[in-house]
Amino acid sequence: MRFLVTGSNGLVGSRVCALLEKGGHQVVGLGRGPQRTEEAYHYVACELTREQDVAAAIESIAPEVIIHPASMTEVDACERDPELAYAANVNATAAVARSARKLGAHLVHVSTDYVFDGEHGPYDEQALPNPRGVYAITKHMAEQVARTFVPGCAIARTAVVYGWPAAGRANFGAWLVGALEKGQRVNLFEDQFVSASFADSVAAMVAELGERKLGGIWNTCGAEVVDRVRFGRALCEVFGFDPGLITPVRMADMKLASPRPLRSGLKVDKARAQLRAQPLNLAESLTRFHAAWKAGRGTEEKKS
Repeated sequence: MRFLVTGSNGLVGSRVCALLEKGGHQVVGLGRGPQRTEEAYHYVACELTREQDVAAAIESIAPEVIIHPASMTEVDACERDPELAYAANVNATAAVARSARKLGAHLVHVSTDYVFDGEHGPYDEQALPNPRGVYAITKHMAEQVARTFVPGCAIARTAVVYGWPAAGRANFGAWLVGALEKGQRVNLFEDQFVSASFADSVAAMVAELGERKLGGIWNTCGAEVVDRVRFGRALCEVFGFDPGLITPVRMADMKLASPRPLRSGLKVDKARAQLRAQPLNLAESLTRFHAAWKAGRGTEEKKS
């Protein structure tokens, strides 16, 4: 099949492209700026907030399936600049979804657990969203836009995606490893519960939704809901870092620009029952993350 993947320079998008290409599909990546990866798939630079550019690019590619991970994910930045967040998360999704509808292409839209308020988590696919903050609101709106233009689309919700190598800005896991490796102290929330998700695993589930042209809402994330302190200490055990460098803090004590869900997390029963690519538990995710980190360090050392 012919796939188009937005945000192909990003953490999830780059991995989705690699998996689909390995699976023998034709893959075109769509992203902002020059291609950052060394993958062989075709790449088209496009500003997703410009609907005419998006429509022209997608029409020329004529994909059978569009996978749409691209979004503005910096929560506090979204709060400070709601117009940019709306353009990147809502307008861009509308542009992609309209093109998908015109071509009759299947759409997989990647969303987030932040569409929930975090008062009653973990959440299954039937739970009603109640977003708080600009990032959460725009991501929820993007879900509605995707379903409006492509009713049979898949909504793939994930959470706190991490992986190595990082793509663009450092993700939570890469940031944590970078700090602990240097012996720096880190503050982690002891009262925020999340489904931390290894990017490679997320990409495998998202790619499968595209390959099988599955629709509906799917929780494509890590299999365990843990607070960030527990995640950090588990990472220290796998990587051999000092867990004493982790300082537990409460979210209310931090001056954050945007609200964040506290008791969040996503239930993965549906993915476990119906997908070949299975959600990973924390131990397996961190083991794979560590292996990728070690392999990346070896590559960097050889280059230096």
